[in-house]
Amino acid sequence: MKQGVALSVFSSFLFAALYYYATLLHPLTGVSIFAWRVILALPFVALLISRSRDWKSVHAVHRRLRSEWRLWLALFVSGVLLGVQLLLFVWAPLHGYGLDVSMGYFLLPLTMVVVGRVAYGERLTSFQKAAVLMAAVGVAHELLRVGTVSWPTAVVALGYPPYFMLRRRLRFSSLVGLWFDMLLLLPIAVWLLASADPGVVAQFASRPTLWVLVPLMGAISSVALLCYLVASRRLPLGLFGVLSYVEPVLLFWVAFLLLGEPVSAQEWFTYLPIWVAVLLLACEGALALGRKEPSRKNARTD
Repeated sequence: MKQGVALSVFSSFLFAALYYYATLLHPLTGVSIFAWRVILALPFVALLISRSRDWKSVHAVHRRLRSEWRLWLALFVSGVLLGVQLLLFVWAPLHGYGLDVSMGYFLLPLTMVVVGRVAYGERLTSFQKAAVLMAAVGVAHELLRVGTVSWPTAVVALGYPPYFMLRRRLRFSSLVGLWFDMLLLLPIAVWLLASADPGVVAQFASRPTLWVLVPLMGAISSVALLCYLVASRRLPLGLFGVLSYVEPVLLFWVAFLLLGEPVSAQEWFTYLPIWVAVLLLACEGALALGRKEPSRKNARTD
């Protein structure tokens, strides 16, 4: 479990580092960085599938695609939904929307709670009800302050739930689903690089260090993904869920301290209730995990 905790936290730090790393890849645009991330991730996902000996699951999906046209549509939608998030993640820090995206990741666990209640009839606990109420206070303040929630925040908070719902319906393993997502995004990534102005050769010629920086970005992204997947397998679901809140905290501080995006005094009244909401969900997960541990010890003793 200690290794799982370390890997989960380390993956959050790597994703936060990747958030800032995009600003170091000038003259590459956010679109080009996204394209390189997809291209460099695909062989790494293939390696992970090979290590887990799960190519038979990939081939099973290939066989289904021969006769199920709806599966083509579902995979296309899944790839597009994930692609939008991957693009936004590297585009936002370059264009002054780092804090808005971090806010979306803070709201995401709460929107997932609401989706679980509405779409799957899951009952809300007292902690979850309080968390949703506090998040609503923060969102309401933002609506009163500026009349809307920023579109990057909305894309993250409202764009990921349909993706997770679709993945749940498809019933693929995480790696198999990610493989098809990246495979469908690959032609788009190649096209984006081919149509870039200036072209790839000109970009790398103008800054030769990109030959090192771009593969390093792929390595950071791949290692972060590997640590995240290994941690998800080694940790109890409750503890893994609690640790997932580390990443949005780090993204916020990267945007605030390293990217220099300002937070006005009024904006803190939007952030604080949402942070309290996330803290409530984290406390619930920690308490649930604490209740399970004694039962496990008793089971071993008996």
